[in-house]
Amino acid sequence: MTTIQLSIFLENKTGRLNDVTKVLSKAGVNMRAFSVADNSDFGILRLLVDDTDKAKQVLKENGFAVSTTDVIALNISNTAGTLDKILDLLAQAKVYIEYMYAFSDGERASVAIKPDDMNAALDTLAKNGIEMI
Repeated sequence: MTTIQLSIFLENKTGRLNDVTKVLSKAGVNMRAFSVADNSDFGILRLLVDDTDKAKQVLKENGFAVSTTDVIALNISNTAGTLDKILDLLAQAKVYIEYMYAFSDGERASVAIKPDDMNAALDTLAKNGIEMI
């Protein structure tokens, strides 16, 4: 099972990230997870939201460059070694991780993974009983 991630390209300037959150807030779209990667000229805001279609529409209407990508979202135990075991399974299946981001709260952790081979990653995770969101 995959989840759709939004990628928003932003100029590196004060308040630009806040412009995105204002647009989404006004539209009633809740951000579930996010990651920001940047270089000297621009940044990429990667988002998981509760209403992807609405978020994409309102962001485009407000002049943001938005693209979508499938990622795998996992719900795993927040204990030492859990992520290591999952990454080991993917490495053994020759799945390269292009990027990932995560957060934890209490006993559970949520992880978004962008593999180079989505089908191999999904098969490997399913065969090993890894919970996907």
